[in-house]
Amino acid sequence: MKLPHIKGFDQDALQKYLKNTGWLILARVGSLLIKVLVGFAIANYLGKDQNGLLNYPQAFVAFFIAAAALGLDGFTTRELLKHPEKRNELLGTALRLKLIGGLMALPLIYLGYWVNQHFFTPTQTPLNYILIVGLSGITQAFYITDSYFQATVQAKYVTFTQIFGNILSALVKLLLIINHAPLGWFIWAIFFDTVILSVGYLYFYFKKVGSLSHWNYQKSVAKHLLANSWPLAFSAILVSLYMKIDQLMVDNYLGSGELGIYSTVVQLSESWYFIPVAIVTSVFPAIMNAKRDDQQRYQKRLQNMYDLMVWLSLSIAIVTTFISPFAYKNIYTSEFWSGAHVLSVHVWAGIFVFLGSASGQYLIAEGYTKISLARTAFGAVVNIGLNIFLIPKYGIMGAAIATLVAYFSATFLILLIPKTSKQGVMMLKSLFLVTLFQKLVKR
Repeated sequence: MKLPHIKGFDQDALQKYLKNTGWLILARVGSLLIKVLVGFAIANYLGKDQNGLLNYPQAFVAFFIAAAALGLDGFTTRELLKHPEKRNELLGTALRLKLIGGLMALPLIYLGYWVNQHFFTPTQTPLNYILIVGLSGITQAFYITDSYFQATVQAKYVTFTQIFGNILSALVKLLLIINHAPLGWFIWAIFFDTVILSVGYLYFYFKKVGSLSHWNYQKSVAKHLLANSWPLAFSAILVSLYMKIDQLMVDNYLGSGELGIYSTVVQLSESWYFIPVAIVTSVFPAIMNAKRDDQQRYQKRLQNMYDLMVWLSLSIAIVTTFISPFAYKNIYTSEFWSGAHVLSVHVWAGIFVFLGSASGQYLIAEGYTKISLARTAFGAVVNIGLNIFLIPKYGIMGAAIATLVAYFSATFLILLIPKTSKQGVMMLKSLFLVTLFQKLVKR
């Protein structure tokens, strides 16, 4: 199928990479529809208090699971692009490192829970709920096979796995609702989701590539991976911190009931975040190739990517703002209705998430991993500081405002750094639709 020509974009790049992106987006759209529908059912079934207890463990363990991944997924994909002949050594070594990381995360989760209960406002969520979700750090180690499919532009296998996994997950959760299962079963279902995806990724790797018996661990490869991926690992931890800390702080200041409401806001607002991830993951090889071969084309592709991110995220934010009151009053029970006006604010943070994902590819391509780390850390500090001030005064609306400001701050920090300021200006041109008008004028 020949894709239509789009004025101002590189047609060859679109033809090759948009098809792969299409597979990723198809998977995520299917997953989004399933998760949102099931999420509505679960929230209404459990009520705001138990829905808060269900979501707290996922937010709490996010930092530890991000640490357990060691930043290896993205960096392994990059290494596979550069050295495809080292596939077995790279994947085998990365898998072992991630399994070790997942096991080491469990005692750290226990320690973190103990500290929270003794030095902060204790959560009502039981420890066993948090440890069950924490097991995901081990099963997610097998997601490393996804790096191979991304590096070889075979996203359709990721698509099949995610669609099947989400359908099966949805059926399990609907059965739990039909059978009036207690909350603990839904906690186990969260862990089961990661098992399904791991099995799916392994199945397609076995079928299309070969057995994992060919993978091997090499100490020299492990040193290379860890030496280069640690900034990405630290960045992933900080990303989890500034994307999840608001939920933990809502629970801390306002209790599980308000967290239950706020969790519905976050679910609906962040459900769109798969779009920038799918796009930038798919076009990353094209960006790397352009950087190597043609600097002018490289910059053009980056600008086009920023434009696309703004157009998509702005459309989503506008539509969501207008339909949020209608959605809440017709889908959720009355105890969740206060989340509607919070969603209309929180969803605008998506614009900066989209741009941040795109500029993140530039930082990786240029080897500016420390700058990526710095802007994420800055966003985390801003988010925590604003949440401390805003949540006690404005409740969950304060958390939404803090998120919006923090995401903006993190994304545009590169404006203040001389060697990346040009990219910040390019993003501003996209944000204020300057490049859109330039393209329209050229028509």
